[in-house]
Parts: sequence; C-alpha cells; structure tokens
Amino acid sequence: MISFEKHTLPNGLKVIVHQDKVTPFAAVNVAYNVGSKHENPDRTGFAHLFEHLTFGGSRHVPDFDTPVQQAGGSNNAFTTVDLTNYYITLPAQNIETAMWIESDRILEPAFTNEILSREKKVVIEEFNQRYLNQPYGDVWHLIRDLAYKVHPYRWPTIGSTPDHVAQATLDEVKQFFYNHYAPNNAVLVLSGNIVPDNAFRLAEKWFSEVPFRELKNPPRQPEPEQTENRELTVERDVPMDAFYIGWHMGARDADDFFAADLLSDILSNGKSSRFQQRLVKEKKLFNELDAFLSGENDPGLFTVVGRVNPGIGFDKAKKAVLDEIQKTVQEKPLDYELEKVKNKVEAHLLYHEVGYLDNAIQLANYELLGDAAQINEQVEHYRKVTPDDILRVAGKIFREGNMNTLNYLSKKDGK
Repeated sequence: MISFEKHTLPNGLKVIVHQDKVTPFAAVNVAYNVGSKHENPDRTGFAHLFEHLTFGGSRHVPDFDTPVQQAGGSNNAFTTVDLTNYYITLPAQNIETAMWIESDRILEPAFTNEILSREKKVVIEEFNQRYLNQPYGDVWHLIRDLAYKVHPYRWPTIGSTPDHVAQATLDEVKQFFYNHYAPNNAVLVLSGNIVPDNAFRLAEKWFSEVPFRELKNPPRQPEPEQTENRELTVERDVPMDAFYIGWHMGARDADDFFAADLLSDILSNGKSSRFQQRLVKEKKLFNELDAFLSGENDPGLFTVVGRVNPGIGFDKAKKAVLDEIQKTVQEKPLDYELEKVKNKVEAHLLYHEVGYLDNAIQLANYELLGDAAQINEQVEHYRKVTPDDILRVAGKIFREGNMNTLNYLSKKDGK
C-alpha cells in the first residue's frame, strides 16, 4: 500500500505527497497532460521537441544541471503519446532547489531562435539515427499508421516526419507552451523522506503564483471500430524477416485491461510461456517472439512481434503464432497457468513500490488517468481476473477484422 496525501492549489495544480522514511532522498516529479496525441497532424513531434527545449533552462534558471548537481541530485525527462514527465532526485534536505527549478520551468518559456535551432538539430538527428537509419527503426511509424486512421496515436512520439520539427517556428513552440504547460494541466508529486505539511507549504510557496491558463487542445476523434484486417509488406536492409501484428483493445482504465495484460503474459512472459516453450524452444521458429500491450491511456494495441530464424519459412512461422493466438479464443487457460502470471505481476508491482522515484512517476500517471488512488488497486484488479475473463477478452481482441499485420522482410541479394 502506497500512502499519500493530495491537495489542489487555487491555480489548479494537483499536489501529491508520498512520505518514505526509509530513504534519505526525495523526488520532485511534474507530469504534464500533454503528449504526442495532443499535437496537430501537421506539426507532430512538438511534445518531444518541447521536452528538449524546456530541459535546457528557464527564465530565471538558465542552466538546470548545475544547481541540481550542486544539490547532490540528478534530473531527467521523458515524453510519451499521453504525457510529458520531468523529475529531479536529490537529498531530501535539498528538495527546495528542485521546487525552485520546476516552478520556473512552468512559469514562462525562455528559449530563443538560437536555442530552438540548436534543439531542432538535436531532435532531427535523433529521428535520423534511431528511426530512419537503424534496423527496424521505422517499424512503429508503419504499424501505427496502419492501425490508426483517425486517432493521433497514428504517429509515434518522435513525430511522423522530421520535416515538422524542422519547420517549427519560435511563435509556434511558444504557443504550444501556453496551450499545454499550465498548473491546471499538471500533477506535482513529492516523494521520499519529506514531511507532508512541509512539502505542501513548499509547493504553495513556489507554485502558487504560476498563473492558471486556458488550455487549447486540438480536436481528438476516437478511432472507429476496425472491421477488416489490414496488411502491409515492406523490404528493408535488416538481418531477419519479422512481423508485427497489432489488435485494437481497450484503454488503460478499461475493465478488461488487466485480463488483456495477463493474456499477453501467458503467451510470452518467461521461458515457460506458450510462445517461448512451444515456438522458440521446441520448434525453434523464432529468434525473438514477444506479446505486449501498448498500455496507453486511450484505447491501444495488443501487439505480437516475431523475428523469424534464418531458414524458417516466413508464412509457416507466422501461422504458428496465429494458431497459438486462436487457442486463446477457443480454450480457457489452465488455473495454474493463470496463477503463475498473476504471481509474477504481483511480485513486479510490489518490488517497484519500494522505489521513491517509481512511486512518484506512477502516482502522477494515475492522477492524470483519473485518480492516483488507482495505484493501490492494481494487484486486486489482477487478482480478480478469472480463466473465463481471459477467454472472453481474447475473443474480443482477436476477433476477425481487428488485425493489423506488418510484414517486415529482409531484402534479398540483388534487390
């Protein structure tokens, strides 16, 4: 059980405090409800670009790294399709340094054309290196674009093309800041060896003067139900043939999410899982075979990824996977099989409860999802899943017409 207290400042900032007396450290975590799904289709990659821009300094703190390091801490950030998250970890007695930095980050943008030009080059280089020039690098651009036709999950966090970042103007990125970086669009979590009353006092001291802002999100349409299977085949300079299959499923807060997560574990989590035991170890069809959920806040994808061993027929290998998938639709898992993956999930969740930074990030994420208290309900949700639930959810996800297949083939000699 992760205990916490929660207050909301007059400007709309939600403040959560989790006291952990075991550690001498503390984490200051700020999550903003802005990710790549909040971008305009002709200006993708802005949320990630903005992480770079705001990480380089603010109006009154031109360099974040120096004061953080002088306080004995470290800082980092990440962007997803749903949110942007910044965090600082440091000795608990120096927590006010982190509060000063994070309050100034949200107060006012400080970047110039020179800073924008520099960070655009960094992001474009990252795009080229990780997504265009790396084996299998464009996979998620292709599979997302195949699976989504309306919802902004159809492009990854880096953006749909580097051209959008290259064309970004200073006025556009400043407007992006004022549209999304607001106390009423954020969650501040203070976690570690801190006294709650003191933590709330510091939050009010440093964040109460940040003004409430009118949020401006582009319209976001729900993805229509898919009724026909889709398939795309490409050839690339890669060492092995691979396939990526995505089925639409419910949102992160949907009742069926936990059953779907356990279903993915039954298929591929651990050496005794169905995929690993039958298709990797016994039949030796795959170099790599995995099943996982995208885990996004809006309805996401149940994905299977397979890299086929050399000398194995591509269609044969893919059929073997689909045959295993079909079994989940026709037969309930055995009780011991379900209990095994439940135990693994519970152990994983309990292990991460001991980390003050993990707790800070998860509390913020769940608060943006609807309620931070959900962090203490996860184990019970998994425990309640029955074999009948697994069978029912498998039938919903793996229905005919809901499949998106990317065949990612190695170029043959001479092509």
